[in-house]
Amino acid sequence: MTDAAELRARVRGLLAAHPPATTGRTDFLRARFDAGLAWVHYPEGLGGLGAPRSLQPVVDAELAAAGAPDNDPRRIGIGLGMAAPTILAYGSEEVKQRFLRPLWVGEEVWCQLFSEPGAGSDLAALGTRAVRDGVDGDWIVTGQKVWTSSAHVARWAILIARTDPDVPKHRGITYFICDMTDPGVEVRPLRQITGEAEFNEVFLTGVRIPDAHRLGDVGNGWKVAQTTLMNERVSIGGMRLPREGGMIGTVAKTWRDRPELRTHDLHQRLLTLWVEAEVARLTGERLRQQLVAGQPGPEGSGTKLAFARLNQEISGLEVELLGEEGLLYDDWTMRRPELVDFTGRDAGYRYLRAKGNSIEGGTSEVLLNIVAERVLGLPAEPRNDKDVAWKDLAR
Repeated sequence: MTDAAELRARVRGLLAAHPPATTGRTDFLRARFDAGLAWVHYPEGLGGLGAPRSLQPVVDAELAAAGAPDNDPRRIGIGLGMAAPTILAYGSEEVKQRFLRPLWVGEEVWCQLFSEPGAGSDLAALGTRAVRDGVDGDWIVTGQKVWTSSAHVARWAILIARTDPDVPKHRGITYFICDMTDPGVEVRPLRQITGEAEFNEVFLTGVRIPDAHRLGDVGNGWKVAQTTLMNERVSIGGMRLPREGGMIGTVAKTWRDRPELRTHDLHQRLLTLWVEAEVARLTGERLRQQLVAGQPGPEGSGTKLAFARLNQEISGLEVELLGEEGLLYDDWTMRRPELVDFTGRDAGYRYLRAKGNSIEGGTSEVLLNIVAERVLGLPAEPRNDKDVAWKDLAR
């Protein structure tokens, strides 16, 4: 059993062999992965030591104190929070060895090809087709995906496609790893209300995917996708923050620094949101502790739901607090950023960008259903399409 003392000794060994001051960033991160100090709960040889997940902060704190570089987790969040746990759970040994190291180091950025123009909230209704080219051959994929963050910088994508239209929609889906440099992949920007094009739409035309890049069994893609989605909601709603981390800290600082903006009503609203943000933060911490014992469950939907609501209410409060200043917007320039920076822009940007929080990672309406049915055990909504073949559904 690996303990904290052994991990600290391993970190010291890593730092001695690869001093951060004289070792290139990528070389250091590769060495950290090979030493099993990337994500300590992963198996040996895959960036971990098979240690308890709860010991990861020990490693992170030691390395941060030594000035070691991190892997810029915000830039590669889809790979870390969604692709990696799915590959670990369903990938072959060859797939794990090929993808996990460059994913964690940040040498290869990932995106997620799930949502479609006609299958967003009802993701299982997706129509992108994957057809087998021969009994043991590749898969040929054709279709369209939408709302794809980081597609313009991604090297790889996690993709779900329909492989059997003759069975009900949840049963005819298969999960793949897609090469975003394939000539059949076209990425187009989607300009948002912020002026940026952080999202994209992706067109797939005869994209060839080797069967070796399939995750899970043919037709079992919905189950594989649940692993991805549950991890996604934990990574969005359950991110580790200090007290007054995130947007509540920005508003609280403005309140302290600008007493002339204060009113009694705004004070009451700020206090309420501060308490709710702290409750959400502590709930996220408890959820991460639960993850130590196993896989993420539907509880992550609740934290993501709270995250979206709070971000929108806090950003709205900030705009009101600033008065006329809150109506200003710094830059409408069309850009294609690699990540979302809520703290690096002004209040207007935060207000507009927060509108997407209740859509991305599962709409709030869908998450309410998940919490009701899978957490609270309430009766499921009546559905008349569960036993109908996908090809026979009205579209």
